[in-house]
Amino acid sequence: MKTIKGPGLFLGQFAGDEAPFNSWDAITKWAADCGYKGVQVPSWAGQLFDLKKAAESKDYCDDFKGQARENGVEVTELSTHLQGQLVAVHPAYDEAFDGFAAPEVRGNPKARQEWAVNQVMMAITASRNMGIGAHATFSGALAWPFLYPWPQRPAGLIETAFEELARRWKPILDHADENGVDICYEIHPGEDLHDGVTFEMFLDRLDQHPRANMLYDPSHYVLQCLDYLDNIDIYKDRIKMFHVKDAEFNPTGRQGVYSGYQGWVDRAGRFRSLGDGQVDFKAIFSKMAAIDFDGWAVVEWECCLKHPEDGAREGAQFVKDHIIRVTEKAFDDFAGGGTDEAANKRMLGL
Repeated sequence: MKTIKGPGLFLGQFAGDEAPFNSWDAITKWAADCGYKGVQVPSWAGQLFDLKKAAESKDYCDDFKGQARENGVEVTELSTHLQGQLVAVHPAYDEAFDGFAAPEVRGNPKARQEWAVNQVMMAITASRNMGIGAHATFSGALAWPFLYPWPQRPAGLIETAFEELARRWKPILDHADENGVDICYEIHPGEDLHDGVTFEMFLDRLDQHPRANMLYDPSHYVLQCLDYLDNIDIYKDRIKMFHVKDAEFNPTGRQGVYSGYQGWVDRAGRFRSLGDGQVDFKAIFSKMAAIDFDGWAVVEWECCLKHPEDGAREGAQFVKDHIIRVTEKAFDDFAGGGTDEAANKRMLGL
């Protein structure tokens, strides 16, 4: 068994224009002060990180990691959630997702997709330059508008969508394999990879590509009423990354999973700061220890009520309290009598 590393913090919800969130030096000092030992880096946050330089220069990566280390934290992984989303976009979402892209490719879906693929490719190369073996991203979605089958879906529609999704990701995954990096898709509503079944559909079309893996986040399973503990047992060999995020699902006679188009505060299912929701993290951390997960426990703050800085500070302590320092011996070793093969046979009457 292995002890999980952590706590780490995903900086995607914190990077901004105001201090201490507007520079790499300041935000890493702040994260360390909150109690974190690692940070997951949003590769699109230009005030913190230069993705192009990181892909081209190991020296830049060494300096980047070195400054973080001096300030008390490690770089856990890079993220391309926004760019990965743009690898596959249904036309219904063109305008909504255009803001994720560089200004020069907005309004041009073909150019935007090419830009997104290049971004993810660079992030994989940058991960290698940093000596990091896992990368976080989204899959994007072509089939999501057809999630609920009304009217009846034409035969083959979903199959065609997943074949195209796999076709787009195959060169990226091959590049990841060449660089020794696992691509960890956050299994997330809004993405075509939103549960175990859709992840398996994707893998089937990629011949079980070894670099296609999971970012496990139980909050997204709570909101789908999916068994998030059983999910660990099923996909333990594919779970290479872990977001520690809480959620709650409180259906009423008026709304359930779909939540009636309500804002986050008024939804039946909503994200909460760690400890304020319904996720059984004691069970999750126990299972992670049992399956030899050796990655980071990374807090992703998303809460409809609590201030992010309060959620971050509380989250660091929450993860510290839940990480299990695994044992190196069995609890009943004291009662062991010692034996050998001959003794074993005698005990069995052989």
